[in-house]
Amino acid sequence: MKGITRRTFIKGSMAAGAALALPFSRALGANNDIRVAVVGFRGQGSGHIKRFLEIPGVRVVALCDVDKDILDREVKKFTDRNETVKAYTDVRKLLDDKQIDAISTATPNHWHALVTIWACQAGKDVYVEKPVSHNVWEGRKIVEAARKYNRIVQAGTQKRSDEGLKEFFEYIHQGNLGKIVVARGFCYKRRKSIGKVPGPQPVPQSLDYNLWTGPAPLNPLMRQRLHYDWHWVWPTGNGDLGNQGIHEVDLCRWATGQNQLPPAVMSIGGRFGYDDDAETANTQIAILDYEPAPIIFEVRGLPRRKDASAMDNYKGVRIGVVIECENGYFAGGGGGGWVYDNDGNKIKQFKGSGGKEHYANFIQAVRSRKVSDLNADILEGHLSSALCHMANISYRLGQKSSPDQIKQAFKDEPKAQHPFERFQDHLFSNWLDLSKEQAVLGPWLKMDPKTERFVGSGEYSIARWANDLLTRNYREPFVVPEKV
Repeated sequence: MKGITRRTFIKGSMAAGAALALPFSRALGANNDIRVAVVGFRGQGSGHIKRFLEIPGVRVVALCDVDKDILDREVKKFTDRNETVKAYTDVRKLLDDKQIDAISTATPNHWHALVTIWACQAGKDVYVEKPVSHNVWEGRKIVEAARKYNRIVQAGTQKRSDEGLKEFFEYIHQGNLGKIVVARGFCYKRRKSIGKVPGPQPVPQSLDYNLWTGPAPLNPLMRQRLHYDWHWVWPTGNGDLGNQGIHEVDLCRWATGQNQLPPAVMSIGGRFGYDDDAETANTQIAILDYEPAPIIFEVRGLPRRKDASAMDNYKGVRIGVVIECENGYFAGGGGGGWVYDNDGNKIKQFKGSGGKEHYANFIQAVRSRKVSDLNADILEGHLSSALCHMANISYRLGQKSSPDQIKQAFKDEPKAQHPFERFQDHLFSNWLDLSKEQAVLGPWLKMDPKTERFVGSGEYSIARWANDLLTRNYREPFVVPEKV
């Protein structure tokens, strides 16, 4: 796992050390503006550009994307407004630019850690999209880098800045609904097949495929679309659990007040209804076995029933959370939600904003230099991202099993039995019989929250294989270093 950091950083690290202890390692821009660079903007990153341009005292001064067509598209918008912006295709060159105070990155998941760590080493603050990491180990390395170099690093879990949700969590933590029984998260989001290709596909000529691949293996492109569908293959993505689900998992952890990884995890699921080039599950249940209240997350990519367009919901929630307590429950997500009694009667509404203030919150902390000002400090982002990675590890180590075998695995977790029954019913409504097209049953994995490693005895224990999936083999020179 040993590797090098950016060569230019190593050469200048002695001189930079003292400067990094100051509030800013560089002079701010004219009129104390915060100068921001955005890295990766084919999708979510274009929203980053828009949000930062709306904040007074912030200038977007540089853009970076490995796809020249996408880069030129965004640069043209600045040119059309008679604004100047620097353009880069290689993030390493951008990070050498001392006229940049902070970067905001929405690259594919497998690049999040490396961009963030390199930026911290270069003395820049970072807004990093969710999940903040591609695996558990590199997520902890980001936290170490942020602390070592005194950087402000905000995770892109913007619901942490939703005022309505803040009010609700204060309400529930005051005990207004009694003790939390279980925190449920949902991503019932339609995902169609990505298709199946007979062999390697051409890479867009506008794109530097070596740079795009970065830390991942430089393999031929084996899917129809390079962009976005990287979410559904393990070298670059984390499935919908890590794509959309990270938001809801984070809310569940916020609700339960957990500030470390759970002692055990288990996941079941499969890719049902398609024979395509995707690897991740499109139907999944993850059980994060916190005490006294577990977090149970569900993914569904198929519709309510075969040939329908509508999606399922649980207590009215399709994408969001249901926090079930002794004396009622909360149902909602982005934009707030409602508190209900146990009979389903509305008690109280919490109106939210969806977290649009998240970018401004980052800039506030950049100016104050106080990590405590962040609504989603990188440590929070790491822990919630790691929950998704843990569940996916269980799934990846699983085997196809009969419904009876899965029920037996749930015998000591009664709160998960009902989700599995609904899981079966959902697939049956899509003409899928679990006795024939079996689901993958992942093993129960025990975690040591202090070391963030799985535990188990024996040379050939499942913990050994699980720990191998806590990290990856990095491709030089795109190596997340052991010592940041």
